Amino acid sequence: MQSYTIGQAARLLGVSPDTARRWADAGKVATHRDDSGRRLIDGRDLAAFSIEVAQTGTGEDDASYTSARNAFPGIVTAVKLGDVAAQVEIQAGPHRLVSLLTREAVEELGLEVGMQATARVKSTSVHIDRS
Repeated sequence: MQSYTIGQAARLLGVSPDTARRWADAGKVATHRDDSGRRLIDGRDLAAFSIEVAQTGTGEDDASYTSARNAFPGIVTAVKLGDVAAQVEIQAGPHRLVSLLTREAVEELGLEVGMQATARVKSTSVHIDRS
C-alpha cells in the first residue's frame, strides 16, 4: 500500500502542509513514521479522509484550482469493476471526478483506492454557466 508524506497529502487535499500537519496532530487522520522518522499517511486512510474533507468543506478557501492543461492530480477514492467497464473516482482537492473506462485499462494501470492518480480531461466543448 502506498503511503504519503504530509506535504504530498496536503497537495492532494488542496491545503497547505501546515494545515495537513495540524489535522494529523489533532488525530483527524492517522499517521505513522518511516525508518527516517518522517510522518506518513496510509493511502487508504488518506482516501477516506479526502472524502470527509470534501463533504465537510474543511479545506482552505484560498486554494487555487485551474483547468490549465486539464489535469487534476488527486487520490483514487473508489474503483468499481464490471465485466467490461469500470468506474474510478478521484478526489482532487475539493473536486470529485468520476471516470468511466474499460476494466482492462483499470487493471493495466493497477488502479486501487489510496493511489495517487491524475484525471485528464479532453473536451471539444465546455460550457460554463454563471450563477
